[in-house]
Amino acid sequence: MENIYLTIVLAPLVGSIVAGFFGGRIGRAGAHWVTILGVGLSCLLSLYVVKGFVDGSLEVFDGAVYTWMVSGGIQFEIGFLVDKLTALMMAVVTFVSLMVHIYTIGYMADDEHNWPQGSLAGKNSYQRFFSYISLFTFSMLMLVMSNNFLQLFFGWEAVGLVSYLLIGFWSVRESAIFANLKAFLVNRVGDFGFILGIAAVAMYFHSLDYREVFALAPQLANVQIQVWGDSSWSLMTTIGVLLFIGAMGKSAQVPLHVWLPDSMEGPTPISALIHAATMVTAGIFMVARMSPLYELSETALSFIMVIGATTAFFMGLIGLVQNDIKRVVAYSTLSQLGYMITALGASAYAAGILHLMTHAFFKALLFLAAGSVIIAMHHDQDIRNMGGLRKYLPITWITFLLGSLALIGFPGFSGFFSKDAIIEAVYLSQVGGAGYASILLTLGVFVTALYSFRLYFLVFHGQERMDEHSRHHLHETPAVVWVPLVLLAIPSVFIGWLTVEAVLFGDWFKGVILVAPHHDVLAQMGAGYHGQAGFVLHGLLAPPFWLAMGGLALAWYIYMMKPTIADYLMVRFGTLYRILDGKYGFDQLNMALFAGGSRALGTLFWKTGDQRVIDGTLINGSAQGVGWMAERLRFIQTGYLYHYAIAMILGLVVLLTVFMTF
Repeated sequence: MENIYLTIVLAPLVGSIVAGFFGGRIGRAGAHWVTILGVGLSCLLSLYVVKGFVDGSLEVFDGAVYTWMVSGGIQFEIGFLVDKLTALMMAVVTFVSLMVHIYTIGYMADDEHNWPQGSLAGKNSYQRFFSYISLFTFSMLMLVMSNNFLQLFFGWEAVGLVSYLLIGFWSVRESAIFANLKAFLVNRVGDFGFILGIAAVAMYFHSLDYREVFALAPQLANVQIQVWGDSSWSLMTTIGVLLFIGAMGKSAQVPLHVWLPDSMEGPTPISALIHAATMVTAGIFMVARMSPLYELSETALSFIMVIGATTAFFMGLIGLVQNDIKRVVAYSTLSQLGYMITALGASAYAAGILHLMTHAFFKALLFLAAGSVIIAMHHDQDIRNMGGLRKYLPITWITFLLGSLALIGFPGFSGFFSKDAIIEAVYLSQVGGAGYASILLTLGVFVTALYSFRLYFLVFHGQERMDEHSRHHLHETPAVVWVPLVLLAIPSVFIGWLTVEAVLFGDWFKGVILVAPHHDVLAQMGAGYHGQAGFVLHGLLAPPFWLAMGGLALAWYIYMMKPTIADYLMVRFGTLYRILDGKYGFDQLNMALFAGGSRALGTLFWKTGDQRVIDGTLINGSAQGVGWMAERLRFIQTGYLYHYAIAMILGLVVLLTVFMTF
């Protein structure tokens, strides 16, 4: 099996290398075929691994591929841990990535129009794009298959680096360069905390191997450390919070969320790949993998829950005022990531992972469907210029509708099973902040339905608001674009039925995710579980369902029956609208405080340190000093021999005096 695991990881890397270094020789077709075959092979083998765990023919694999080095008794290794959590992540990542690869053939077909005439950056850009997304897949697989913190950190940073390349892929656009730099820098803030957490693990556990760290954790549960001064901190709380700060950056939680909406500047396939199953879910996967550590710190769990709930509700509100089709879906991603994070804080790790999986399918579907709309609209992304697209894009319309129903948690759809489980689990949780989180998540259901169907109605129904030229050329996108939509729509509808029992209430994560008995809210829920149909029936009677239907009905009334109400509300609640449109001022704060402060500090060092101290004093000052001294000493050089003789005699007298004295 080790060879199969190596193939799963390396196949996308080989495709990336071939497309990246030999793209000019193999051409467009060669680039997309070699990368699609690589990711497709990884996907098939990942599904084979899942099948092996389902039928019991496979056992957990935990082994090193090779040892990089040994330092201070700590082994730095490259190795794989393939268990049921890993298998689920592998299947989700590779399947969504495969759909994105296929979709990209159609979306990037005319990419040369996005580059200036004769641009060197635009040369072979199609091949380069496929190389990047395949490399992204390799990086994510290295992350989820790691069995130690070293490899986890490698995959963690690799997805960040490749996302930087992908978000700024259209490098001739100033907005794209700003967005990828913003994403890179914000993630470095989170990663600073992440690497400190890993350093604390190495310092106190003397190992980076998951198995050894998790086995030793209970013995260190009560260890107190001095972080600064005389203040005492729990070791487990410190490690948990530091690692989660890394997750806040990767999974875009408040206040490190600001990079994710701006990442829409990249091509739409990247929006689906980053926001659905890969980079943004890395933080959720990491916290679930570290459950043996987090279960030893109630403070860390409470911190996680409050941050997740805050993100889920308040980022969803911003989606209500966005007019860019991709940005609405992006803020939806922020909100849903908040739901997953909140589940982790409630120790409902399995519910968070289930929502990660269902969200991967329906969110990738929504992004790719939005891309299909953008193609049809000749890359106009403003939903105020759309309307009535249902009759022009029937396949995109129905798949977008299915994705939206899954997103709002409509009973029977995949998102229903995972989202309802999270809300119920948080309601049952006794962790600090659970009451606050329960209220926000429940209200968030209404907000999710409202912004989701605002988007749906404005794009596909109502009055046609596009110009005559766009209307004349509207038609369904090619099969290479809509086939991935159909393939993603299938699990968006049905995957919840197939997985909810095993993942939430079965033994799928037995021995993989550790939950303390007093935190096991899913066990309490499982006592009343009576099959998928019973789960759906219970959901129909619960407040979240009626709140979702209320949000849907309100969206229909405002945007279909009385469109003028929207304008009235915007004026009537102008202050609230401006706050939401300004994204609570986070961007302005970052630009003024952090970016502006950094520039001011740099200017201070430049003016004071560089110009005055280094240039003014050390360099120019030393030169001026030599000149001043030369001006004074040149009068001694008279040219008369007897002057020099007298100086030599006086010098000799001084030297003899010194030697005779000492």
